[in-house]
Amino acid sequence: MKRSILLVSISIAAPLILSSAEPSAFGAGNLNKPEPYGLTSSEKVILQNKQELNKVVVKSNNQANEVDSLRERIDGLQGIIETLSRKTHNNKIDLKKIEDQNSENIHNGDEYQRRLSEAIQSNTQNIEKTDKLISDISTLVYVIQKDYVTKAEYNSLVNDVNAFKDLIAKELKSSGSTQVKQNSDASADLYNQAKDDYDQKFYTKSIENYEILIKRNYKPAYAHYMIGEMNFKRKNYAEAITYFKKSASLYDKGSYMPTLMLHTATSMENTGDAAHAKAFYQAVVSKYPTSDEAKEAKTYLGL
Repeated sequence: MKRSILLVSISIAAPLILSSAEPSAFGAGNLNKPEPYGLTSSEKVILQNKQELNKVVVKSNNQANEVDSLRERIDGLQGIIETLSRKTHNNKIDLKKIEDQNSENIHNGDEYQRRLSEAIQSNTQNIEKTDKLISDISTLVYVIQKDYVTKAEYNSLVNDVNAFKDLIAKELKSSGSTQVKQNSDASADLYNQAKDDYDQKFYTKSIENYEILIKRNYKPAYAHYMIGEMNFKRKNYAEAITYFKKSASLYDKGSYMPTLMLHTATSMENTGDAAHAKAFYQAVVSKYPTSDEAKEAKTYLGL
């Protein structure tokens, strides 16, 4: 048990020491982070749309590159066909010359037949190559028409995504505004009730209400801090450290931060982690030198 408590203590102290023993928030709700967290329901919808649109953009770019490559191949095939057509035309001219020559004076029948046979064979081969190239081009055109997104289709998809985003925003604004206000009012009432319970030392009920506020994402940093405080008062030091750490990670600019850091240090000291406790006491003195918490921290440090 003592070892697990020590590990919890180290897990919170280590990152704070690396940053001059100051807790810091980690950017909850930032849609530009690689793996954003702490998002609202509407932000999650926007993030999903953003990710889907990025996929479409990547696919469209890849397809555009492949289409350009196919077009280059088609241009090459067309060049070959033009070359074969010229050769066929030249063969026809040669045949005509041979026929004219032999119509005037056929001295050698075998030579005429040989040259005629070669010309016919060459034309036959050219025709076969031409048919094969035409078939290849037809296949490529079919693939382009069947599998690739056109510019018009891509633009239509982008417009659909943008329209969907606008629709979601309007629905959230029109149908959700009343509900959001009701939820906010209810959470505010619960927040006040949790504070009243804390002031009257009804810690069990206060903790339950703060846990509900955390689930609703209503002032979660402060709620974690308050639960940490109640665990600290109950001398549940390991639990207190866990909640203090979460509070600091969500928001490290609260007015309660001097107390949070001082009680974190005291909790560490009570779990046997004297080294990290000292670091936190020093951080309180350094960051909040004129506070009452700094004066108390100096007492622990023997200053």
